[in-house]
Amino acid sequence: YRVLLNKHNIKAELTATTRTGMHRYTFPKTKQATIVIDLKHRDEVLDSYLTVVNDSTIKGMRRSKAWATDQYVYFYIRFSKPFKQYTVALNDAAIRSNTAQGKNVKAHVDFNLPQGGIVLVKIGISAVSENGAQQNLDAENSSWDFDATAKQTRQYWNKELAKIEVKGKATDEAIFYTALYHCMLNPNTYNDVDGQYRGTDLKIHLMPGNMKNYYTVFSLWDTFRGLHPLLSIIDEQRTNDFINTFLLQYEQGGLLPVWEFSGNETYCMIGYHSVPVIVDAYAKGIKGFDAAKALKAMVHSASTDKYGLPCYRKFGFLANDCEHESVSKTLEYAYDDWCIAQFAQLTGDATTYE
Repeated sequence: YRVLLNKHNIKAELTATTRTGMHRYTFPKTKQATIVIDLKHRDEVLDSYLTVVNDSTIKGMRRSKAWATDQYVYFYIRFSKPFKQYTVALNDAAIRSNTAQGKNVKAHVDFNLPQGGIVLVKIGISAVSENGAQQNLDAENSSWDFDATAKQTRQYWNKELAKIEVKGKATDEAIFYTALYHCMLNPNTYNDVDGQYRGTDLKIHLMPGNMKNYYTVFSLWDTFRGLHPLLSIIDEQRTNDFINTFLLQYEQGGLLPVWEFSGNETYCMIGYHSVPVIVDAYAKGIKGFDAAKALKAMVHSASTDKYGLPCYRKFGFLANDCEHESVSKTLEYAYDDWCIAQFAQLTGDATTYE
């Protein structure tokens, strides 16, 4: 991504790896070339801190509340040039310290670029720890070659998009591959390179050996109908990892994901649509997970007391005087329960099928 920040005539360019970001800022001739780190920006901050480690490194953490009610992001930032000075601020007041902690933490770093020039910034992120963020950065983005990193990322995307080949008008191809690209934006990798991740109990766990990655952002009401059936055809490895992630979230959070985000179950939307994702994959021969545990988790999802399920189980449908969105919930619960029955039949559990 590239944009000209025309207020100050600064060219900003961004690229990424799986767990890191890389920035390239081209400054004009200036008396003060400055980059601001603003931990208050965006959603509600629960806690944050940063520490200026040396004249080219900053590390820290940001906990926030929005869709996810307790989201952790640790970061480790390296600059390609030493800064001539820095300022740390707490509650919008500069402090004489290299570190600050609170709900309104900022810093800015100033570079000596009287003739203009380029500053590169590399950021590793982690949901686990500062050390995890640093390890991710070291493992995935050790060089300072922005163009090489962007080229590598472009090649990675081309490899993924090439799983489906279409031919037609250029405009139609652009529409198709843009849509396919959108299909691959979520779920997101959520483990560090060493296999650690933050579970739905918000504690730190080590990923089991049968998984390549642990994932987050399961907006399942949005994705069970079309996205996951597509991914089960073009990406069996990730689909296996999605389902193993579901089962870990069931173990650690007590429920298959409904709408999970950054280790937080948001309980957004209706149904329990982890179920059809698991059943569709299993029916297609994707079986790299514990089927008995999956069936147990499915039945548990259908047996909770949320969202009118007791009335649904009692009457076989939801009346509007029992629960709002009664027609939609009846339809979606019925479909998910049918999927549980099919999975029970596929795995030889006649009692649960009946």
